Amino acid sequence: MDQSAREEPVNPEPTEPESFDPEFLDLERELAVFLRRARATSGELAREVHPDLEPAAYGLLTRLAHVGPQRATELAGYFGVGKATISRQLRALENVGLVEREPDPADGRAWLVRLTEEGQVRFSLVRQARRRSHRSRLASWERSEIAELARLLHRLNSAE
Repeated sequence: MDQSAREEPVNPEPTEPESFDPEFLDLERELAVFLRRARATSGELAREVHPDLEPAAYGLLTRLAHVGPQRATELAGYFGVGKATISRQLRALENVGLVEREPDPADGRAWLVRLTEEGQVRFSLVRQARRRSHRSRLASWERSEIAELARLLHRLNSAE
């Protein structure tokens, strides 16, 4: 038998199961656009806070502003990244004076990470600008539509 007859194609055509709903294809496409835009926006927002920051830094600042001081391991768990990754990102934020570490009062061996005053001010200014942008983009939406979008995104983010 000829060897080439047994080889599988290098780039086979992707196939969709016949039972796959078009709604899920639409969702996949829209989520992909949303995620691409979110990544680009995170990079822009991080650079607005400080020009040396990576895109992931904005998410860390958001989390610390929302929940207050946290251990690095808690942050790593929340974002689903390893401790080495979160340590590197926190070190970058610490190096530019946006976060600092303080002893954990519940465990003297552990450290909490918190926003510095400078970090709070810079983050707050960028967050206010971002909120104005959201209001502008959604100006033609009904408040009930905005609430429904928030509710559905929360449901999606909470699903396991």
